[in-house]
Amino acid sequence: MTVPAPYTSPAGAKAGRLARAALATALVSSSLSTSLYAADLMTITQDALGNNAELASARAQSGSVEAGREIEQGNLLPQVGATGNLAYNQQFEGQTGSFSQGGQAAGGSNDDSFTSMSLGLEATQALYDERNRREVTRAEREIDQQTYRLAATEQQVLIDVATAYFEILRAYEVLEARRAQERAIGRQLEQATEQFEVGLIAITEVEEARASVDQSRAERIAAESNLQVSFEALERLTGQRYSQIEALGDDMPIQPPSPASRDHWVEQAMENNPLILASLAGVEVSRSGVDISRAGRLPTVNAFANYQFADSDRSGLSGHDSSAQVGIGVDLPLYTGGSTQASIRQNTYLLEASQYDFEAQRRDTIQQVRSLYTQVSNDVATVEARAQAIVSNQSALDATRAGYEVGTRNIVDVLNAEQNLYNAIADHASARYDYVINLLSLRQQSGVLDEAAIEEVNAWLEGDSVSFTLPDSADGDSAVMDIGQPPSRE
Repeated sequence: MTVPAPYTSPAGAKAGRLARAALATALVSSSLSTSLYAADLMTITQDALGNNAELASARAQSGSVEAGREIEQGNLLPQVGATGNLAYNQQFEGQTGSFSQGGQAAGGSNDDSFTSMSLGLEATQALYDERNRREVTRAEREIDQQTYRLAATEQQVLIDVATAYFEILRAYEVLEARRAQERAIGRQLEQATEQFEVGLIAITEVEEARASVDQSRAERIAAESNLQVSFEALERLTGQRYSQIEALGDDMPIQPPSPASRDHWVEQAMENNPLILASLAGVEVSRSGVDISRAGRLPTVNAFANYQFADSDRSGLSGHDSSAQVGIGVDLPLYTGGSTQASIRQNTYLLEASQYDFEAQRRDTIQQVRSLYTQVSNDVATVEARAQAIVSNQSALDATRAGYEVGTRNIVDVLNAEQNLYNAIADHASARYDYVINLLSLRQQSGVLDEAAIEEVNAWLEGDSVSFTLPDSADGDSAVMDIGQPPSRE
């Protein structure tokens, strides 16, 4: 990601000065606060990468999928098993009689009790097992798919953290604009009240000013609520709370995407977007499923060797029995009740579905990239227009105040001009954050959002920090991830 050269138009520079002047009083406390302990975007991003629950889950899923390949590979390696049996036997014979050697009955009873023992050892080795071999191939394709899914989760965490960070700054700047607006209109109410008391204006103008104060107070309360809510998203992503974060600098570069080619960004997305690559790997996983089903028709060939040993202390017997075998076994399925053919059809449908899923993901990504490219390009013009709107509204306010002083404009005109100015300041701040968030979202959809890109955006932050009074938390200062004792891998 290449950071474009800083660009500030004359209108933008003047608008910045006017906005800072309008918010000077409100920002004194934050400007005086030390930035030594202020967290920047990169610091918070690192916290999220180490403590985000969704990302930790995706990493565990990757480990599980990798272990699945070892399971399938184990089926192709030698299998050795041992069996043992030790039993106490009680034998009862209810028939009695006597038989001579020539067939005549002879008296006696054959009741007996004895202990028997047997041991067995068997080893097998697959010589030809196409089904298991293709299951290994499917496990490898599943690893590829999970790798891309993990990359997509990591990129999602990066964009989520950046969005939450800049949404806090957006909410803060809007709140400061609303506070400044409330103070300015409040002063207008005080002046109107003083003029009414000396008989210079009618009571209606005082009521108009009071109504504007009430409206500005409601807008300020809503902005305070938005700021508090914005913290929740960041705390959910990182498990931590931050009382100071660095602000976005006024000299932030506002420039169209580079390279300035929508097709280039689309091509980049087709090559790098992890969701597209995961969908494509999913097609290969489904194709392997079809191969596995078809392999159910093929024979399996195994080499085997076994040894059996048996002994007992039964009356009238001595010694032991033992046997050994070495050979090759072949298993050929001739008829499985139609289940093999049905499995082939089932996996063929799943393959077709995965192909459509890939196409849907491809189309969605193309649409997202094109839309974000257009939004970022338009954001550049919007920021410039919003900056010019501050200049124009400041000029309109000055002219309206001058007209009010000479009696050509009324207080409603002044109040409207005041509100328009602070709306323009808030809109300009919001437009700057729209640009940053949309630019990072464009890089995410193109598959090129990484820590290096976040680091370069982090360079746009200035040294000044913004302090916040956080709401009380029942979890204390930090709600770090705690899942209890990690499970044993043994």
